[in-house]
Amino acid sequence: MIPAAFEYHRPKDLAGVLSILEEHGDDARVLAGGHSLIPMMKLRMADVPHLIDLQNIEGLDGIEIDGDTIRLGAMVTQSDLIDNAALSEIAPILKEAALQIADPQVRYMGTIGGNVANGDPGNDMPGLMQCLDATFSLLGPDGSRDVEAREFYEAAYMTAREDEEILTGVTLSAPKGGYAYEKQKRKIGDYATAAAAVQIVKENGACVSASIAMTNLSDTPVYSEAAGNALVGTAVDDAAIKAAVAAMLQDIDPTEDNRGPVAFKKHVAGVILQRAISRAWSRA
Repeated sequence: MIPAAFEYHRPKDLAGVLSILEEHGDDARVLAGGHSLIPMMKLRMADVPHLIDLQNIEGLDGIEIDGDTIRLGAMVTQSDLIDNAALSEIAPILKEAALQIADPQVRYMGTIGGNVANGDPGNDMPGLMQCLDATFSLLGPDGSRDVEAREFYEAAYMTAREDEEILTGVTLSAPKGGYAYEKQKRKIGDYATAAAAVQIVKENGACVSASIAMTNLSDTPVYSEAAGNALVGTAVDDAAIKAAVAAMLQDIDPTEDNRGPVAFKKHVAGVILQRAISRAWSRA
């Protein structure tokens, strides 16, 4: 398929981006890596009269680590997450998740900003950012504001970002304890049938905190406080893991599609979450 006609913009700074967004409103979309938006345009699932390419914008591709605070510019690619040794040391779950996204060609171009801002329930980074309690920085004509990842997603492809705003970066605290990102997919490069991000902190043989989120099992990523709470105070034995899985299954709402019926997706979700919890606990 060939996309509908559009006007291509390549501004040199954020002021230029905001000017175009303010002028054209929801007729304009920003382009980061393009792996979500361009296919939708080619399939005529998205009509974008004005396309704003961010490749020329300086200052959006940095990875900053200041003590326990990590800031990722919106144009940081998945390959950047994988290749940055300091980031892998302080937040290894980011590398583990990025390595499971598509293939190397996609990871060289796909950006964290595009992955989280698009609102696609199948993307990997939104659920991971909810697990890590990240904050998204948005810039618009009225200035900048921060939105928690756990409050950002409203429905499939619908987020708290306004039409005239751009996501400029992601901030998170260095995660503590054991971690795991588990993903089941039909083939290499595919979206997840189910994926789970887990962080667990252990003290004196017991879980003192746990954060759990899952991907592609509802029309938004699902952060389950109840699933994490089911592990707290336990030795993360079989009973505790089963309780956490049961809590998550109450929070997800999968629908039948070409990845399988609802019952199959719930089964896969349980298996993947059990694996993720067990692996995170072994690393805690």
